Formats: sequence, C-alpha cells, structure tokens
Amino acid sequence: MVKLVNQTIFSAKIREKKLPVFTVADIRTLFKLSQSATVKLLHRYTSKKFTVRLKRGMYTLADAIPPELFIAGKLYEPSYVSREFALSYHRVIPETVYEITSVTPKATRRFEKIGRIYSYRKIKQAAFTGYTVEKQSGLGFRIADAEKAFVDANYFRLLDGLKPLARYDKEKINPVKALHYTSLLGNEKLISIIKTTLQ
Repeated sequence: MVKLVNQTIFSAKIREKKLPVFTVADIRTLFKLSQSATVKLLHRYTSKKFTVRLKRGMYTLADAIPPELFIAGKLYEPSYVSREFALSYHRVIPETVYEITSVTPKATRRFEKIGRIYSYRKIKQAAFTGYTVEKQSGLGFRIADAEKAFVDANYFRLLDGLKPLARYDKEKINPVKALHYTSLLGNEKLISIIKTTLQ
C-alpha cells in the first residue's frame, strides 16, 4: 500500500522549503518515503494535474509553475540562455523569439514542455562563458550578455549553413568584447564574419 500524502500538506511543505522545482529525491527526504512510494505518489499527482513533470525525476506544482527562463536552466544543466532568444531579450534583434535557445558544454538536446520549446546546443567548454545571472519573479537564471549571444547565434548559424544575422542593433554590441568571445571558439571563418558584420 502506497503511503498517501495529503495534497494540502504536500503543497505547503514544497512552498515552505521554497522548491520551485523538486526531484524524487527531494520528496523522499521531505516525506520520508521509499523510492517506489515517491515515484507512485508523483505519478498519481501528475495524472491528477496537481504536479507537472518537467523531465524524468523533476517536477513542479501545477499552480506554481516557475518562470520559463528559470525552467530552461533547470531542464538541462549546466546551460545558459543565449543565441536568438537572448538577443531578443536584450532587444538586439527586433523579432520575438518563441523557442528558448540555450548553450551547454553537454550534448545537444531539445525539450517540449508546458507549451514551450527549449533547445540546447553544444559548445566547447572554453567558450561556456559570457553570461550573467538575472531574475524573473525572484528566481535566478543564466543568460548570455548581448555580445556572447550575438557570437553564439552566428556560430551556430555558420555550423547550420545559414547566413549571419543581418537585422540587429549594432549600438548594443561592443566589438572588442564580441571578438574576445569569438576567439574562444577557435573558428577562423567565424572571426572573419564577426569582424565584417561589426565594421
């Protein structure tokens, strides 16, 4: 028989511990349940739409879903929001970008969760830099600064056989900073593209 945890108590405990997302291990510890009991409990709560499964072993309360940029950082760690989404966020490009684009030193991945697409592209460890921590609704997330997002976007466009970004606010890009980030990727063609586009 699975030990039942009252939904009100469950919700109150999650909020008390300030867990915008929580894992099977978190619930095991909080409610002193076995692994199998925890998995069954979360499966039941998810089927009742009381909790939302973000990925295997990671959940959030359905009535307290955290901001999407916080989710982006939690779905696949380590990562930071970059490329076109970050450029739109910093108002460097005029378009609204719906896919939340991130980079990671791990393998390329893609998730579709809660009506959003979260994509992650692999970048070399030496180039996993150039981000700051910002907040949405009090929750921190990593996001590239304008220059790093610009370099990352052009780097992956080059890899995908696409033309460099054409429409962007040049005033918001520091060429020296952008070229520093470009050098970390060690791609001569990219260096040439960044130099040319920022002239």
